[in-house]
Amino acid sequence: MKQRDKSLIALPVYNEASTIHAVLDQVVGYGHPVLVVNDGSTDDTLELLRQRDDIIVVTHEKNSGYGAALLTAFRYADDHQFDIVVTMDCDGQHEPQLIPKFIKACRSVDIVSGSRYLKQFEGQSEPPAQRLFINRRVTSELNRLLGFQLTDSFCGFKAYRVEAVKKLDVTETGYAMPLELWVEAAKAGLNIVELPVPLIYLDENRSFGGALDDGSTRLNYYHFVLDRSLARSGMTSTGAQTMASC
Repeated sequence: MKQRDKSLIALPVYNEASTIHAVLDQVVGYGHPVLVVNDGSTDDTLELLRQRDDIIVVTHEKNSGYGAALLTAFRYADDHQFDIVVTMDCDGQHEPQLIPKFIKACRSVDIVSGSRYLKQFEGQSEPPAQRLFINRRVTSELNRLLGFQLTDSFCGFKAYRVEAVKKLDVTETGYAMPLELWVEAAKAGLNIVELPVPLIYLDENRSFGGALDDGSTRLNYYHFVLDRSLARSGMTSTGAQTMASC
């Protein structure tokens, strides 16, 4: 890792007009460049972003998916020679004060992944039962198949070493993109740690979009992407590396 430790904070957004300024006002305070990937928002998000001169905005003309927004952030970080890219959501569920901790942890590993289930924080939310069930099931399957010890496979608060991300062949553009990323990370033998983050649900009924709001449909989609990723990588079951928690 280079000592200059040039870090980018990246936020994928879609229709986040109600929270965009409050979150960004905090994030920019940590002194790192902030990239917002506006994924084809149809509300006032883009107009609000245009009011700011303290962030970088990349816009997808059409909604391309959560994974597509993250891939755009990864490409931007690589093209502009950042060492670390921190990703976080813009809906108020991730606490910006943890950004320095993620960056510090990423100096010695390839991926730092937030976990809402590694530690219980005082006053945290109760997770919606269906989301908790799906997360636990998929996380357990990933651990069994890839040799991980994850406790939360879907948390969007992460830090990545950019050189490590370049080793991953990730093409999934939807919500299941993290599953393909985990398969690719196992294949590449990346070093991963989890950091505890508070479990905050501000909108328990938030939509995944269309048919994915149905839990069984969403789980089937996750399994489809996981099976496809394993087949494409030539992996079936492996102990890729040892994880640590901190």
